[in-house]
Amino acid sequence: MARQVALYHPWIYLKSGLERTLLELAKRSRHQWTFYTSHYDSENTYPDLKLYNIQEVNRVSVQREYRSVLNAAKTITQTVLPLEGKDLLVVSCDGLGSLITCRNRIPTINLCFTPLRAVYDEIYREHHLLQHAKKRWLALGFESAFRIIDKLLWSRYQKIISISDCVKTRIVSANLASKEKIDVVYPGIDEKNIVASDVFESFFFLPGRIMWTKNIELAITAFRQFKNLTKHNFRLVIAGMVDEKSKPYFEKLKQLAGHSPDVIFCLNPDDATLCDYYHRCYATLFTAFNEDLGLTPMEAMSHGKPVIAVNRGGPREVIVHGETGLLMPADENAFALAMEQLVSHQARARALGHAGLERVKQFTWEKFVSKMDDVVDRVTGETENLSKRSMKDDVLT
Repeated sequence: MARQVALYHPWIYLKSGLERTLLELAKRSRHQWTFYTSHYDSENTYPDLKLYNIQEVNRVSVQREYRSVLNAAKTITQTVLPLEGKDLLVVSCDGLGSLITCRNRIPTINLCFTPLRAVYDEIYREHHLLQHAKKRWLALGFESAFRIIDKLLWSRYQKIISISDCVKTRIVSANLASKEKIDVVYPGIDEKNIVASDVFESFFFLPGRIMWTKNIELAITAFRQFKNLTKHNFRLVIAGMVDEKSKPYFEKLKQLAGHSPDVIFCLNPDDATLCDYYHRCYATLFTAFNEDLGLTPMEAMSHGKPVIAVNRGGPREVIVHGETGLLMPADENAFALAMEQLVSHQARARALGHAGLERVKQFTWEKFVSKMDDVVDRVTGETENLSKRSMKDDVLT
């Protein structure tokens, strides 16, 4: 039986793993989904999302300054969604999403990409407080108030779906929910696209959004060290979206690269361009300092390419060190050494890529959406049974 499901996410405006997950749900689910958002940018997110039912309600800013965030929080808190005829509300959570439950009280589950990282991710929080050192008092005050409100809102969820064990641990550590209430359901890649490439050109590939949390400076400094220590004629290709707030960071990266012809930036690539780079690259780099999961290592593995990733967070759930890729400290020397080892031992690089291709078959969109659909059925079924029992009790009394 197809259910009518409403999903709310505050911002649908990028090409990131979160928007990709929403798109795959809309494409593959046996249920009918309506997406509500407070900021929709159809031109900068995945074009195929236009094919589905996305409704913008009470537009908010995507800026991350405190005033903008507080205004967005106020607006989301006051938003009433048109939920008549909906069987379930799914809150897509990576920060402020839970505030939508203040005025919308139907059976609700949380699809959690992460609780607010500036509050609950200790590594992200440390970076955040350093960036706002002059307003540390404001940051800590916001954090204390948010923790109290957020814990109350999380108590309203019938079920929580976490995209990784890393995120589940973050939720439990913050006392937002018990581990028994949380299911881990991994997003992934398209099963039909798991095809080994036999092309290994002389470049490392770093895909994904170009923003400070991706720690792309690590890749650039490690690559420059790799080039200084070896005679290998390799390039580094960095491909991803740059939104308005990340433009200053992108400028810093260009300065760090020193206008070297060996460091190539490809901005706002489409899916075909990314697929071509995955197909042709020698290996893929993943430098985010504490990623919740990371779809780009999966994409690389689906092409049979080895991955060098920071040994922290979600990538440790996908990559088996020394078997399907390399997990390294977030250190330029370690990354440069790993790059040199892969280039100097081509047979090993290909073996890692082949093993990665076999492992990534565990992480597919088909499995993710099927499990999400099962959760929707289970929660709505439980709600209907409770309602029937309540009606029966009313009749008996």
